[in-house]
Amino acid sequence: MNINIKTTSIELTADLKAYVEKRVESLSKIIDISHPTAVIRVEVGKTTEHHRSGDIYRAEFHVRVEGVEYYASSERDELYTAIDETRDELLRQARKKKGRMHDLFERGARSLKKRLKGIKPW
Repeated sequence: MNINIKTTSIELTADLKAYVEKRVESLSKIIDISHPTAVIRVEVGKTTEHHRSGDIYRAEFHVRVEGVEYYASSERDELYTAIDETRDELLRQARKKKGRMHDLFERGARSLKKRLKGIKPW
């Protein structure tokens, strides 16, 4: 697993790095991020410094595992909220993909069973 963390207009503190790594590790429930070819790119940063509306923070996650790519981004007024929302979106995408693959496998197995039903064992 390869995690690359990039920051824009903010400093990468030890607390922020630990928080991002903790959120990335929580993806391992659904996505096999321990695979040697897994590449995870995380970009967090401040997009605007407006004196009336306040700071706007952005979080982006790019996850590529075994040729499958997941991407999510979020913009919020708090950095940690943006990171959490982005992680939740990645988990939603992964669950959807996993469900599709499981359904496809079941359809194939059902089709194979129908074909084998008429073959006699002797």
